[in-house]
Amino acid sequence: MKKVMVFGTFDGLHNGHISFLKQVKRHGNYLIAIVATDKNVLMLKKRLSLKSEKERLGDIKMYKLIDKAMLGQKRNPYKIIKRVKPNIICLGYDQIYFIDNLSEEIKRMKLKIKIVRLRPYKAEKYHSLIISKR
Repeated sequence: MKKVMVFGTFDGLHNGHISFLKQVKRHGNYLIAIVATDKNVLMLKKRLSLKSEKERLGDIKMYKLIDKAMLGQKRNPYKIIKRVKPNIICLGYDQIYFIDNLSEEIKRMKLKIKIVRLRPYKAEKYHSLIISKR
């Protein structure tokens, strides 16, 4: 089994998320989605999500391409990587949080994980921040 892990806020699933998840699924046969906690969203984005972490987790669990959905770690975002041990981590085209040291953290945990950056899908139209302003 080839496990692929993704991280995101997933604040209201839209066509951009769906394209993202379809791209991810091409890289493996078991997709694990890690949903950002409310605390981390507020800390990193300086704003709350439209939906709570429980609502966002429930939404992503219902999406058929997701094999497993989990809430992210509150203190150490890399800890869940060590626990799940994915083969691949896919990053969104605009993902900027916790990636600067991702390769180093993976090496420190003595894991071999491929990191893949995915392409956007109509970013000017399907981005959560743009959609939330409508």
